[in-house]
Amino acid sequence: MAYNMHVFQPYPIEQLEFNVFTRLKDDWGTITTEVNGKVNTMTASWGTVGRLWEKNVVCIFVRDSRYTREMLDNSEFFSLSFFDMEKKENRMALKVFGSVSGRNEDKIEAAHFHVNHKKNIPFLDESNFVFLCHKLSCTLISEETIFDKQVLKKFYEDGDYHFLYVGEIMEVMAR
Repeated sequence: MAYNMHVFQPYPIEQLEFNVFTRLKDDWGTITTEVNGKVNTMTASWGTVGRLWEKNVVCIFVRDSRYTREMLDNSEFFSLSFFDMEKKENRMALKVFGSVSGRNEDKIEAAHFHVNHKKNIPFLDESNFVFLCHKLSCTLISEETIFDKQVLKKFYEDGDYHFLYVGEIMEVMAR
């Protein structure tokens, strides 16, 4: 049986009512990118949405050890997607996306999710809200750039620092 892709509609960014604090903290999201036809995704619970360089942007944080970081470094685009967390299958899939590496396993297939594309940017079709993004910059967050030593102790004792990626929001989609 063939899978029918969902229909997404453009969502005017000027009408966006999006609480980044609750969406990332409580609902999480996924960062999805593609390199040479291979798509990878990971759960995102840290990030922000705002304005920078006269552009609408998202900022995402990816640890150095994550395969998604390697994929992001080799891709020009990524998506940030959100889901209906009332659905048990979405909660279960996001746990898989956050705990399994896509380096050796197709975790999207393992979660029975599907990849869709718009503007050649991959996103997960089971989502209900998507930011399509063009990567603008990447900055390493390191011991030298963190002034609060409690943050270092709590989050980086193992030396696995985050990279901060800034992406221009090219389009917002909803269904």
